[in-house]
Amino acid sequence: MLAFTLRRQARPLQRQLQQRGVSGVSGATTKMFINGEFVESQSSEWTEIRNPATQEVVSRVPQSTAQELEAAAHSAQLAFGEWRRTSVLSRQRKMLDLQHAIRGSMDALAHSIVAEQGKVLSDARGDVMRGLQVVEDMANITNYMQGAKLEVSADMDTYTVREPLGVVAGICPFNFPAMIPLWMFPVALATGNTCVLKPSERDPGAAMILAQLCNDVGIPSGVLNVVHGSHRTVDFLTADPRIRAVSFVGGDRAGRHIYERAMQHGKRCQANLGAKNHAIVLPDADKEHALNAIAGAAFGAAGQRCMALSVAVLVGDAGAWVDEIVERARALRVDGGLEPDADLGPMITRDALARAEQLVQSAADEGAHIALDGRGVRVAKYPDGNFLGPTVIDHATPAMQCYQQEIFGPVLTCIRVKTLDDALALVNANRYGNGASVFTRSGPCARKVQAEIEAGQLGINVPIPVPLPMFAFTGNKASFLGDANFYGRSGVGFYTQLKTVTSLWRKQDADDRQAAVHMPTIH
Repeated sequence: MLAFTLRRQARPLQRQLQQRGVSGVSGATTKMFINGEFVESQSSEWTEIRNPATQEVVSRVPQSTAQELEAAAHSAQLAFGEWRRTSVLSRQRKMLDLQHAIRGSMDALAHSIVAEQGKVLSDARGDVMRGLQVVEDMANITNYMQGAKLEVSADMDTYTVREPLGVVAGICPFNFPAMIPLWMFPVALATGNTCVLKPSERDPGAAMILAQLCNDVGIPSGVLNVVHGSHRTVDFLTADPRIRAVSFVGGDRAGRHIYERAMQHGKRCQANLGAKNHAIVLPDADKEHALNAIAGAAFGAAGQRCMALSVAVLVGDAGAWVDEIVERARALRVDGGLEPDADLGPMITRDALARAEQLVQSAADEGAHIALDGRGVRVAKYPDGNFLGPTVIDHATPAMQCYQQEIFGPVLTCIRVKTLDDALALVNANRYGNGASVFTRSGPCARKVQAEIEAGQLGINVPIPVPLPMFAFTGNKASFLGDANFYGRSGVGFYTQLKTVTSLWRKQDADDRQAAVHMPTIH
């Protein structure tokens, strides 16, 4: 009965995607997108994509062959010559058209994310919306691409022009199947580059829909190409000489490999890696706001966000608030992503679930108190789902595995300290620097945190301080490798190079004489 219900809900989406040759359909294979066409892979290696709530096979994704990867890079290289000569106004127009197309396909994208990644429907729509904002910001590309000019001497000007790099690559994680690709290829394309994109092999459906939308709005063949796979695809993208830059979001091990390999082959690379985001909670904070914000930020998306709030640093009397955090966490509904009022869905895979459960157990073994244990949660309609309920670990210490490692699940680790200085020292000693928050009513305390915190993104009474696209995603320390962040002006800088021109046009060379009316003579 359950499988029938899911198929019935997804049937209109399935028909739409079948017509387009896009993944996200039960029993289908995920195609590649090369030179403006959806191409069936000739690979002998395939990975099943399973719905995390049901284990139903949604699609099969290939390991793109060497010939297919070569075709994608060759297509992007050929398309670059024409695309780079397209006016910035024409590229701006494509971004405007693309954002309109994405808005019209919001439901298709969100349902694909629910089926493949497991997010609840409202969060899946949020995934698309945050990526859409980057596309909308690229409609401002005419301002981002402007250079500078100065008359440096008599009749001599020096000015800069911003030019595209060439072919670039994007390597995406599973946790934001729409947002992260939209951090990458729209910025690359708007600046005049062409792109080879590798979505996560766990949930590529949203990226394939976005590729179709690029086709629909008339982005030329070869400007965007989509390939699939894991290690061999990554190694190709980081080594092929046609690819000038690589963008990556994902885990530490893969990120370091990609960054080092790209650097060895002379490429630019920006890589967002792991995180351990802290909320410093002072006892003078607005209690209701702080506790609700922490619960939402810790457990939303089943904790599978690089900006998930995974550690609460409770200062002084705020340590007594753990029981109320537990109350709020216990009230959250764990369910399938399409169910009404679901607050969090399943984790992406059985392996991810097992790892998170093991880290919760390690906390108990090392002396922490499991104030709320979400292991073994049962969802009646989805008995085979990868579910972990909200989990709260109290009286943890920085030496414990549950603190040292990124759990990437709906688990909040609570650490109690005496003073704000203790809290700052704890946060700054952590190797990661993606984001942090402070909850307080004290302006001086907030200002102290702002000045001394070593996280790249700080929220003051804001639990997930992901900046809007007119800024940039500015994680630091071990959370980021590279020197140019994603999207915004920094992202434009990553995908472009400056050319400085010095020109001399002497005034005395201008022919400003009056027209001659006499009969010409020969000398």
